[in-house]
Amino acid sequence: MLPLLRTLFDIVLLRKGPDSIPRSAVLLVLIVGLWLFSSLAALALIERFDESDFLVGLFANLVGILCYATVVVVSGHSPRVLQTISAILGCGALISLAFVAEFVLFTPFLGQSISALVAQLILLWSVPVEGHIIARAIDRHWYVGILIAISVFVLQFVIYNIMSSSP
Repeated sequence: MLPLLRTLFDIVLLRKGPDSIPRSAVLLVLIVGLWLFSSLAALALIERFDESDFLVGLFANLVGILCYATVVVVSGHSPRVLQTISAILGCGALISLAFVAEFVLFTPFLGQSISALVAQLILLWSVPVEGHIIARAIDRHWYVGILIAISVFVLQFVIYNIMSSSP
């Protein structure tokens, strides 16, 4: 487990790509568990985050994963889908855990508004990370990956806002 976390951490820091993760359905299940754990940690530890936010976030993330999988398949790199999804979910879990840890640990010292700002900046780091992952998965320049990641982020943001504002 520690080598997997180290690899995911290296991907988050843009030092490695999704090709560093073995192509394994069992590993994907393990990573999905880590991802769900990070989401449940946010649900349990952040007051403003409730069950509806959890479900809407889950749906928005699934839409994002489908978008990334479609990009990989359409670009002709179908064998890389499993590794790409594993990398995106695993890195998302690590970033989410960093977000939760920062928010919970620093709010008493910095106040909620500053902690929330820093937490949002941590979450925004997922865009270049996902751009890096998708660019490596489809063998394109990093800027292409960033454009794809920004597009998926905007789509997820719109979905989240539409579903959160509905009664």
